[in-house]
Amino acid sequence: MGDHVGDFRERIGVYPGTFDPVTRGHRDIIRRGAKLVDRLIIGVTTNMSKNPMFTPEERIAMVRRDVVEQGLTNVEVTGFNALLMKFAEHQGASVIVRGLRAVADFEYEYQMAGMNQQLNNRIETVFLMADVSLQPIASKLVKEIAMFGGDITQFVSESVRDEVVARVRSQGQLGDY
Repeated sequence: MGDHVGDFRERIGVYPGTFDPVTRGHRDIIRRGAKLVDRLIIGVTTNMSKNPMFTPEERIAMVRRDVVEQGLTNVEVTGFNALLMKFAEHQGASVIVRGLRAVADFEYEYQMAGMNQQLNNRIETVFLMADVSLQPIASKLVKEIAMFGGDITQFVSESVRDEVVARVRSQGQLGDY
């Protein structure tokens, strides 16, 4: 049982997020999540309540560039604007990958995983702890640091840094100090 070629089923994972912008913490979870599945689909979602700096198309392009820079061949990036479990079902996923930074993340993610399990108990949620050196990184804080003229190089890739700085300058949001 399980030895037959016809029994093989590709294990597909979904890693959802707004990625506004994609950080080194996200990159770490993407790299590690890609090892757990045959195919990892990064679902870039629209969450207008987070007041995004970049359009969904810009964020998708950023994440795709990061995936290419990491040389990950089993990772795809696509946008979605739907209930996560419906998106995961549509992708044929059996796993949802979520990154955790701190206890506050865990409480929220635990509640979400429980709700998602109620919606579809055939899809498992897997939590990955961000690397210790990357745990403090949050997209919201990266944007805030950039808006006040701080150096965000240690938090994002060079190309993402350039895009964030350019966006901040174009919006005239650069701080005074």
